[in-house]
Amino acid sequence: MNEMENDIRERLSELSKLGYTLIKEKKFDEAEKKFNEILKTDDENNYALVGLGDIERKRGNYDRAIRFYQRCLGFHIGNKYALIGLADCYRALRQYRKAIGIWEKYLSQGETDITVLTRVADAFRKIKEFDRSKEIYLKVLAIDEDNPYALTGLGYLHFDKKDYRSALKYWERMYQHDPANIKVLTSLGNCHRKLKTFDQGLKYFKQALEIEPANFYALFGMADCYRGLNEQQKSMHYWKKILEHDPNNKVILTRTGDAYRNLKDFDTAEEYYRRALNIEFDTYAVLGLALINKERGNYLKAVESLSGLLVNDPKNTRL
Repeated sequence: MNEMENDIRERLSELSKLGYTLIKEKKFDEAEKKFNEILKTDDENNYALVGLGDIERKRGNYDRAIRFYQRCLGFHIGNKYALIGLADCYRALRQYRKAIGIWEKYLSQGETDITVLTRVADAFRKIKEFDRSKEIYLKVLAIDEDNPYALTGLGYLHFDKKDYRSALKYWERMYQHDPANIKVLTSLGNCHRKLKTFDQGLKYFKQALEIEPANFYALFGMADCYRGLNEQQKSMHYWKKILEHDPNNKVILTRTGDAYRNLKDFDTAEEYYRRALNIEFDTYAVLGLALINKERGNYLKAVESLSGLLVNDPKNTRL
């Protein structure tokens, strides 16, 4: 290599390092200029092409990012940074099968990358291939027994399968390592809510609210647990807390109406049901109004409402 070629290589290397530093600093426009400057001299430069792909991916321009990564792979087959970037784009676009194919190509090079393995497992979970997903999560735990991404993924996987006791096992392991994690606390609470062990669910939702007093999932969990315990007054308190932040939430308006109805405050319950219906038709709000009419002795009105609901849901035993 002559001296001029060496100088060019050093200059391109410096531009590349500077470009990636600028990406870390989120100065994407400046980084883009550095990588484009490299391509003027070397239009096949893998660092520049991956760098431009990374910039577009971080901007959310996934289709443009994909083109840069694919262009890089056209010149440099198997470039691991291009493969990872390309897979992450497909994941962001929810094209999980494409993402899995790219990640598997990366792993076939002999890489044992725990981050990539958990992403593959996540993608299989998203497309509901639970057995394959579980197999990969467990492979990660065999390498790193307390890996938080694998434990979290297994928690969600079992929750999605309605196997709440198994989900609880993984979330409890997460809790041991990260007891102040809102996601962990609300997930533990939700498992207990589904298992109808409401007292235990309340414990975790309360902890979550101590950390983040306006957290929707914790407020919802508190309200729903008290509802399950038939403590309507306490339940209503938390439904109203949600409405302070989200006054047009149709589901929460209906749940608040239910709480008032169970407390025999029919006028206030009716007000909340009608507020929900003013937003959009809601089966449970109509059902609530029918039950109020039944309690008031307005049986014909109740029958009329319930018959209307049966048209769309003829096998509903409750109706």
